[in-house]
Amino acid sequence: MASAPRSSFGVPETASVHTPPLLDGRIRDLLAGKKVVMTGVTGFIGEQMLWKFLTECPEVRTGVLVRRKGSVTAAERVASLLKKKIFKPLVETAGSVEALMAARVDVIEGDLPNVPDLPRDIDVLVHCAGDVSFDPPIDQAFMTNVIGTKALLTKFRESCSDAAGNLERIPHYVHISTAYTAGRRRGAIPEAAHAHDVDYEAETRAAMAMKEHVETLSRSSEQLTELRKQAERLHRRAGYLTTSEDTERRRQDWVDRELVAAGTERARSLGWTDVYTFAKAMGERVVTDLGGDMQVSIVRPAIVESSLRDPYPGWIEGFKMADPLILAYGRGQLPEFPASPDAVIDIIPCDYVVNAIVAVCATQPEIGQPEFYHCSSGARNPLTFRGIYEHIRSYFSQHPYTEGQGSVPLAVWNFPGAEPVERLLWFADKGIKVGNKLLSFAPRGKQVRAAAMSLDKTAKQLDFLNKYLSLYGEYLQSEVHFVDDCTLALHHSLHPEDREAFGFDSGDVDWTHYLEEVHVPAITDPVRRLEAARKRRSQRSATYKALKPSEPGTVLAAFDLDGTVMATNVVETYLWLKLPELSIAERAAEVAKVIWQLPNYIGAERKDRGIFLRQIYRRYAGADLAELENFVEEHLSAFILDRTSPEAIRRIREHREAGHTTVLMTGVIRPLTRPFEGLFDHIVAADLATDATGVCTGFLSGPPMVGESRSAWLRHYANLHKFDLSKSFAYADSHVDLPMLRAVGNPVAVNPDVGLMRAARSSSWSVIEWPSDSPQPRWKLPHVREER
Repeated sequence: MASAPRSSFGVPETASVHTPPLLDGRIRDLLAGKKVVMTGVTGFIGEQMLWKFLTECPEVRTGVLVRRKGSVTAAERVASLLKKKIFKPLVETAGSVEALMAARVDVIEGDLPNVPDLPRDIDVLVHCAGDVSFDPPIDQAFMTNVIGTKALLTKFRESCSDAAGNLERIPHYVHISTAYTAGRRRGAIPEAAHAHDVDYEAETRAAMAMKEHVETLSRSSEQLTELRKQAERLHRRAGYLTTSEDTERRRQDWVDRELVAAGTERARSLGWTDVYTFAKAMGERVVTDLGGDMQVSIVRPAIVESSLRDPYPGWIEGFKMADPLILAYGRGQLPEFPASPDAVIDIIPCDYVVNAIVAVCATQPEIGQPEFYHCSSGARNPLTFRGIYEHIRSYFSQHPYTEGQGSVPLAVWNFPGAEPVERLLWFADKGIKVGNKLLSFAPRGKQVRAAAMSLDKTAKQLDFLNKYLSLYGEYLQSEVHFVDDCTLALHHSLHPEDREAFGFDSGDVDWTHYLEEVHVPAITDPVRRLEAARKRRSQRSATYKALKPSEPGTVLAAFDLDGTVMATNVVETYLWLKLPELSIAERAAEVAKVIWQLPNYIGAERKDRGIFLRQIYRRYAGADLAELENFVEEHLSAFILDRTSPEAIRRIREHREAGHTTVLMTGVIRPLTRPFEGLFDHIVAADLATDATGVCTGFLSGPPMVGESRSAWLRHYANLHKFDLSKSFAYADSHVDLPMLRAVGNPVAVNPDVGLMRAARSSSWSVIEWPSDSPQPRWKLPHVREER
C-alpha cells in the first residue's frame, strides 16, 4: 500500500494542511499591467528583485521608494544603481539609464519612517527594506522594523482609500521578514503567525525611551569621569582637545553598546535570539494587525547568500552572515569553531528568494488571511555545520589562500563545543592585555613595532571571533527546522515555462556545486584580486606620495626633528652640549644626576611632554646662550648632521624642489637647530629665556611647541598665508604628534612609537622608516677641537 504524501518536515499530509493560493498561468501574464512598488532596492535582495521584474516581467510598471542620501537625490541613487553590471542589457535595450527609468521605473523619494504620500495606482507593495544587522541598537531596530513598517502600511492604506478612510480597492502587501522571527523555539516551525502575546506598541515605546535613558546615563559625572580617564591614559600627552575628542567618541560608543545590550537582553527575556529577530517579529505583528482588510503575504528567508543561477552564478553584494567566517577559515584565522556539528545552517541562494517573492506577488491571497512562506533549505535539503566545513576545507585545499599573509595551513575542526572555545578566547584576551601593558614600557624600535603589530593582529582575530560568536552563538547550536510546504506548493504551481526562470525549490540545490564552485569562489576571488593588487603596489601608501610641483605658497611640509629627521632625543642633545666641556669625573657626576632624575623625566613625559621638556631645560640654567650657539656652530653641526637620516634630507629637498614651504617643528632648543637652517624655510623651536647678560634662566620664553600647539601653529600659519592644509604634509614619530598629523591631508608616521603606529594603521596613513645610517654609536659624544 502506498504511503501518504509527506510534507517538508516528514509529517503525513492530511486534508487539514493549509493550501496557499497557487499560480494559474505564467507570472509575467499574471502581473501584466500592474504597478509593483518596492522598498529596499539599494539592498542585496531588493536590487535583484528590481532586476527580476525589469527582466522577466516586461509589462509591469515598477516603482521604488528610495531615500535621499545627503545631496544625492533618490533619482540619482536609482540611476547609479541601474548603471551596475546586471542592468547593462536592460539599459542597452532602452537606450540609456534615463530612458529605462522613464519607461519602467518610478522613483518615490522618501524614507522610513518618513514615508511620503504614495501613488494611488499601486497594485502590489513589496516591503524589503529594514535593518539587517543582528545587533543594532534597540531604538534603531524598532525605528526601522516596527515604526517604519507601520508608517509604510499607513500610507499604503491611505493611497487605496477614499476620504472617509474606506478601502476603494484591495491592494496586495508583501512583507519580507526573516525565518528567525521564530526566536528560540526548537523543532518544526510552521508557515504561520508565531504565537505570542507581546504588545509591540508597548515594546516600541520602551525601545525609544531607552535611547533617551542611556544618553542621560552617558552624561552622568561618574560615567564621563571613567571615559575621560580612559582617553587620558591613551592621549594625555597629545593634548586636552585630543583627549576630549576621544572621550566623546568613547561616550557615543558606550551609548551604542548599552543600547545593543539592552536590545539583546530584552529580546532574550521574551524568547527571541537577538533584537534583530525580536524587532522583525514585532514588525510581522504590525502587518497582521494593520493589514486585516488587505491581501497580505509574509516571506521569511533564512540565511540569504549568493545566487545559484541569476543574474549570474555567484552574484552577491557585500559580505553576508557566513562569508566572513568562510574567509577567516581560508586565511587560517579560525582554529576551531564552537558549533554543533550536526546543527543545520539554513542557507538559501538569493535568486531562490527573489523568485519566490515575485511568485508571491502574482498570487491572490484571501483578504484578512495573511499567507506565510519560508524560503529555506534546512527541512528538506539540510546542510550541517560539519557539512559546510567539509565543503569549505575541500575548496581551500584545492585553492589555497596565498595572498596577503601568504599560504597558511588549514585548521582541522573537531567541534569541541562552546565552552572550550570560550575558555581559549578568555585566556587569549588576558594575554593580549598583558602584552599591551609590557609594550607600554618597551623602548621604541623595529622589534617593538613588530611585536605590537603581531599583538594587534591577534587582537583583531580575537575581536572578530568574539563578535561573531556573540552574534551567532545561538545559531551555531540551532535545533530548528523551517517547514516550507507552502513555498514548495507555490513552486510546484509554476507554469512549466516559468520553472527555469522562476524556480525556487531548495531541494534541488547541490551543496557541493553551490559551495565549492559558486559561492566560496564568489566571495574569495574579489578579495584575492584586491590583495594581489595591493601586493603589486608600493609598500608606501597614499599619504607618502610622489611629489608634484605646486604653486609656491600653497603647500606646507612640516617635519618633527627628534626621532624623525634625526635619531636623538632632548636628553641626548643636552648631554652633547654639557659633557664635552667637563672632565671625566665631572662627566660621570653629570650623567649620574641625569640618570637619577630619569624616573621623574619618564613619569613627566608620560603625562605631559611640555612638563618633561621644561624639566630638561631647567638644566640649562646658568649657561651662556651665545656660547651655546657658538659651540653648536663650531663643534656640533657636523655631529648633528651625521645623525640625520639621508632619507629625511632627500625628502625635505624634494618638497623644496616641488615648491613646498618646509617647516621644522621641534621641542629642542633653537641653538641645536642651526645646522638645519639651510634645509627649512621656517624653524619653530624652543627659545631659552635669558637675563640681561645673556645667561639662561632655565626657563623658556614661551610654551614648548608640542602636541596640540603644533597643529594650532600650522592652522594659524596656513590661514595667515593661505596655505592649503588638505594638500600639505607632516612627518612625525610620536603619538604626541597626532594633532599635527591630523591637521594635514598627507600625514606620515616615521619610525613611529607603538601609539602612533596604531593610529596611523587605523587611519591608513603611511608608516615608513628613516634610518640615520650614522656609523657612530648613540652614546658617542661630539669631538671638541678646542677648549671653550
